[in-house]
Amino acid sequence: MQSAIEQALKCTIDVPIGCVIKKDGKIIASAHNRREEDNDVTSHAEILAIKEAQKVLGTSRLNECEMYVTLEPCPMCSWAILMSGIKILYFGAYNPDYGVFISNPQCLPPKINPKKLPLKIYGGIEEEKCGKILEEFFKKLR
Repeated sequence: MQSAIEQALKCTIDVPIGCVIKKDGKIIASAHNRREEDNDVTSHAEILAIKEAQKVLGTSRLNECEMYVTLEPCPMCSWAILMSGIKILYFGAYNPDYGVFISNPQCLPPKINPKKLPLKIYGGIEEEKCGKILEEFFKKLR
């Protein structure tokens, strides 16, 4: 999670969220939010990291990979994570407004039972650190 936190701290004008993807214990992709920087609403850390990992591995399937992200993923990112086949997701801060897997599982399609997902999910990893980074960012905006 420390590497994902380091990615989040690279954000300059975007909401500070960082993500890394590991395979066989090695980081194969890393990214941070770049929505404002890229002028692209899909430039979330998770989406960018998935794209990078797919290029590195030469496949769209990330079945043997683990993702570490500083905030519980939104609906768009959650679906991309599921479709990519990532096997384990670790996230830092919970996202009560937009997080899907734990905070708002009702946002998943009705036929998907969050308790029977092929994806293992662990939340609250370094939650305090991840939450503080976000809190400080939003304090500066106000």
